[in-house]
Amino acid sequence: MTPLRSSRRSNVKVHPDPADASTLREVFGTFATGVTVLTVGGQTPHGMTANSFTTVSMDPPLVLVCVKRDAVMHDSLAEAGGFAVNVLASQQETVARYFADHSRPLGRAQFDAVEWAAGERTGAPLIADAFAHIECDLWRTYDGGDHSIFLGVPVQVRRRSEEDALLFLCGRFCQLNLTSTG
Repeated sequence: MTPLRSSRRSNVKVHPDPADASTLREVFGTFATGVTVLTVGGQTPHGMTANSFTTVSMDPPLVLVCVKRDAVMHDSLAEAGGFAVNVLASQQETVARYFADHSRPLGRAQFDAVEWAAGERTGAPLIADAFAHIECDLWRTYDGGDHSIFLGVPVQVRRRSEEDALLFLCGRFCQLNLTSTG
C-alpha cells in the first residue's frame, strides 16, 4: 500500500495506516451522531450509552443498534428479546455520561440515579425527559466484528416535540440550536 501524499492544507492530518485503531476512532468520530441509552428490562435491567443506533427500514420498520461483544449489555439484550432506545435530549449529557461509566452499579440499582418508567411493551426502562423512546422487539442478530448488530422492530414510539436531541461529535457532546430558515 502506498502512503498518502501530504495535503496542501496544513490542518489536514494524513495517516498512512487506516487500520490504526486510534486513527479510526478519530476519523469515525467526525460523523455527528445522536446519543442514546439502550435499556433492557426483566429480572436484571441494564442500561448503556450508545451512539451506534440508526433506522434501517420503514417497511418493515426496523432499527439497528451495535453492542460490543464483551459489554454487559450484549448478553442482556440477547436474552431479553426486547429493548428500548432512549434518544437523549440536549440537556441530558449527565445521563449519557452516567450510563457510559463502567463503575456505576449494575442491575436495577443503576436506575436509581435517573427518573424512569417501565416500557408498556418491553418492560425496558424509559428514561424521563428523553427526546424520544423507541421500544423494540428483537428481530435478528448479526456478526459485526467485535460487536453484534441487533435489529429491532419498533413496537411503541414516543417523541417530545419541544426538545432538541443531544449530539456527539469529535469526542464531545454537542447541542444544536435549530432555527427556522423560512
